[in-house]
Amino acid sequence: MQQGVTAPTRSRARRRGAPSTRADAALPGSRSARRSLRRDLSLLAVVGVLLLGALAATSSVLYTNFYSPSAFVTRYLAMLSEGRAADALAVPGVVVDSAELEAAGLPTTASEALLRRAALAQLTDVRAVAEETRDGVSHVTVEYSAGPYPGKTTFEVERDGWIGVAPAWRFGESPLAVIDLTVHGAMEFTVNGFEIDKRQVSPDGAEADPTASVPLLVFSPGVYSVSVDTAMSATPGVAVLSDSPATGIPIELQAEPTEQFIGVVQERVDQFLADCAAQQVLQPAGCPFGYTVRNRITELPEWSIPQPPQVALEPNGAGWKIPVTGAVAHIDVEVQSLFDGSVWEVAEDVPFQLTGDITVLPDGTASIVVSGAE
Repeated sequence: MQQGVTAPTRSRARRRGAPSTRADAALPGSRSARRSLRRDLSLLAVVGVLLLGALAATSSVLYTNFYSPSAFVTRYLAMLSEGRAADALAVPGVVVDSAELEAAGLPTTASEALLRRAALAQLTDVRAVAEETRDGVSHVTVEYSAGPYPGKTTFEVERDGWIGVAPAWRFGESPLAVIDLTVHGAMEFTVNGFEIDKRQVSPDGAEADPTASVPLLVFSPGVYSVSVDTAMSATPGVAVLSDSPATGIPIELQAEPTEQFIGVVQERVDQFLADCAAQQVLQPAGCPFGYTVRNRITELPEWSIPQPPQVALEPNGAGWKIPVTGAVAHIDVEVQSLFDGSVWEVAEDVPFQLTGDITVLPDGTASIVVSGAE
């Protein structure tokens, strides 16, 4: 009886101990799983940090290249370099009104004739070199090449709201400048090859003073080459670099008569004197020379111009003038004395002076008026 009791007791003991033995065997696996989970979470955290860093770096690059004040300015300069004058004028803060011109001390009547593609010269090597913000205004400095001239300009840029989540900008001070141009000796000239007539850009129109300057709005930065090249007058030209926004740039240019035009005036003077010499009178009408005789002449006098004078031209407003020029006429005449009837031959050189005014007419021709000098 006792043996029968003992065996079942051992069997129950084994069954009660079995679960404890299996739990103990599972502990090492649980620790490994937790370590793996921690490792995975750490890797995910590192990846997240890297992603956030990449996103921040990308955002910084995008801001610098597309949405910063420097990017705003370099886009404007790219438009000028590509000849996109209309697009450049549409950039916020570029266009100015008369009040802004007056506040900057610039002529309020400045013409917009040069704010076009045909008058633009290319900019190259454009790069922003500095950006500084003071009192909410960003000062962006750029360097560039305008034709053969290196340039450096600082622009004022301020916030102009938002475009979605990106900031928008505008020029706090217009980048336009004013060329105050005075051209002597011509009503027509070219700027970067673009032809202009003073009467088209002057506020006085057809009544424009030929000697007065004409104010012309220009983009800044930009190089502007001014020259005269007509049949009557020409210049080698002068170039200026507009590199300071909202400033005035004075240019004074003296045109010189062309050899062709001087030749035309010389022919006119020669013909004028020949017509005078053809008059067989002592005092040719409308001519700068004459001869006085106190006796009687027996034959009509003969005039000649032994050496035609060489004329020069000098500016006179929008036209030209022949400065006072010395010359000599020669007279041959037979004279009879009123006292005793004697007759003698007179062959004498008669010095005189001439001058002339040349007016350039609206159709481009010239009116040349030669006269004696007083």
